[in-house]
Amino acid sequence: MKEPARDIKNYRTDLSAALEDTFQRRALDKFAVDYRASRERIYSGLNDRELIAEVAARKDESVRHLDELFVQFKEEAEKRGVQVHLARDAADANRIIAKIAEDNGCKMVVKSKSMTVEEIQTNTALEAKGMEVVETDLAEWIIQLRHEGPSHMVMPAIHLSRTQVADTFTKETGKHQTEDITSLVRVARRELRRKFAEADMGISGMNFAVAESGAIGLVTNEGNARMVTTLPRVHVAIAGLDKLVPNLEVALTALQVLPRNATAQRLTAYATFMAGAGECGACEDNKKVMHVVFLDNGRTEIARDPLFSQIFRCVRCGACANVCPVFRLVGGHKMGYIYIGAIGLILTYFFHGKDKAKVLCQNCVGCESCKNVCAGGIDLPRLIREIRSRLTDEQGGGVEGTLMAAVMKNRKMFHSLLKFASYAQKPFTGGTQFQRHLPAMFLGKHGFKALPAIANEAFRDRWAKIAPRVATPRYRVAIFGGCAQDFIYPEQLEACVKVLGARGVAVEYPMAQTCCGLPLEMMGQRKTSVDVAKQNLEAFDASKYDAIITLCASCASHLKHVYPHILEGKADAARVQLFSDKVTDYSSFVHDVLGLTEKDFNNSGEKVTYHASCHICRGLGVIKAPRDLIADAATYVPCAEEDVCCGFGGTYSMKFPEISGTLLAKKLKHIEETGASRVVMDCPGCVMQLRGGVEKQGMKVKVSHIAELVAENLKH
Repeated sequence: MKEPARDIKNYRTDLSAALEDTFQRRALDKFAVDYRASRERIYSGLNDRELIAEVAARKDESVRHLDELFVQFKEEAEKRGVQVHLARDAADANRIIAKIAEDNGCKMVVKSKSMTVEEIQTNTALEAKGMEVVETDLAEWIIQLRHEGPSHMVMPAIHLSRTQVADTFTKETGKHQTEDITSLVRVARRELRRKFAEADMGISGMNFAVAESGAIGLVTNEGNARMVTTLPRVHVAIAGLDKLVPNLEVALTALQVLPRNATAQRLTAYATFMAGAGECGACEDNKKVMHVVFLDNGRTEIARDPLFSQIFRCVRCGACANVCPVFRLVGGHKMGYIYIGAIGLILTYFFHGKDKAKVLCQNCVGCESCKNVCAGGIDLPRLIREIRSRLTDEQGGGVEGTLMAAVMKNRKMFHSLLKFASYAQKPFTGGTQFQRHLPAMFLGKHGFKALPAIANEAFRDRWAKIAPRVATPRYRVAIFGGCAQDFIYPEQLEACVKVLGARGVAVEYPMAQTCCGLPLEMMGQRKTSVDVAKQNLEAFDASKYDAIITLCASCASHLKHVYPHILEGKADAARVQLFSDKVTDYSSFVHDVLGLTEKDFNNSGEKVTYHASCHICRGLGVIKAPRDLIADAATYVPCAEEDVCCGFGGTYSMKFPEISGTLLAKKLKHIEETGASRVVMDCPGCVMQLRGGVEKQGMKVKVSHIAELVAENLKH
């Protein structure tokens, strides 16, 4: 198995190669679109949030009692003729399994799909002992023949075309095989049935290990797992300790979400529970030899971690990869090591080493799609940020991160540098909103979009001239400006102030505010992130305001949901919570609080489409308000995949411009297909990304913040 790249430069080379794999790109693109629609249909009529919360609560309770559950499972399973083992780590587990094979004279081993076996590389260990190990899941067998690892936890060979499979089968059988899928399946069935008949040992995984009965549960869509567990005279089942559950009810609760999330099925083709060793005519006592091996490999230590213990809610459905915009472009071999997707970035850190995780965990755009669909309700983006922070503390944050932290920690220096840049850029802007004349050597692979110019006058420097005077205000609010709108797009904040003042809202702009700190979090600079959070907490006396309004969805999500975590134990908890509770995005405030409706607008009739910024629709859960505002002020034209990431991700677009540019191109294509003359959104970062792309491509589409559309069409 190929080792992951150890530095960003080599990793970006790998990513570029993956982006050139046109078949994989087409296959994953189609799958991503189909999966979202199928998942929505299969959950129709169910309260998926409640169901996921129940799974999370039950899994959390199980993890708190792993020691007791293991003892109970062992006692019950051994009553039923099963031998139960606990392996400390990968080497110990493989030693146990090899010894079972040797003690029972096993030479031929068949195996059903198991991510735990992939985790500890059992196949390699047994082959080193002279045994033949054959994967019997169709996709797993294909990638075994190709000497590849799985590119997805549920669909391991999704990256391969039928041509590649036919070529692989031709090499294996020594006969030419056509690309006809039915014929290829027939070849696999013929070849593998021989192996089933010859096998001495079968190795399976476990989706569940039920402590009250000593039963194991398997959830599959192919019949191979039942053949692996019944035909050979020896059966070894292996799983992590985290698969222990107290009773069948907990297993069945998880079973309601696992197939729905994995393959958009109500139930898989096979759901099998086995309690005890079954009959076997090949054994002297007519009883199958059955062993269950539980793997620790750091799990008991993780279970005691108050934050990371939630990773054991994972049911291995693969949904975090299914909705990931980065996975959709580059595939699983570049989005994990053994485990794939968002959960794979985290598990690599714990199970396979910090050196393998350091670069991989940078490749998260922070769109929160994974969190939004996780069957266990795991806060995957938060855990990835935490790993980045730990790695920075342990190994350093690199030149870029260290420099960013040094500048942003000092608000006055940071703002002075931005103001200086507004003067220094003039030879490159030509008086426009873009850096038009930068030498190509400075652009590198960022040439897919035009870069914005710093505004000649920051919003904070305009404030005294534009602050509304409201005699009898309906509400009192403060504006959190954010770096981009304060220094690059001050007109967006001006549009907001215009609307608020016109509707009787008293507005303040605290001058001591600084960056929200999200870019620092994304770079793993937790210490400085906390410092700037404290600065903002001091800048805003939340008790004075009905709301703290921000026009940046990313800032809003960070202030509202991340500040309480990173400031825990570092600032007054009540003050932090009051601040976070008051944070409100612009669209929600003018739609839900001010109650603007179509009667408040002179509808322009302009055809306007919408880009649902990641942190507005997922980070904040705001869906209806912005679309209603667009329809009230203009003619709303829906866009394909409105809520899919545009590829900005703040510092992500600087680290991975190839992926950022590809995501942008797809987003612009969808926008162009609407025929709209304008696209609006709730995030200045997305404005920067889309406006830069539109300018670069010469598209005739206006890119605006939704506040500008509202201000232009509001009745006076």
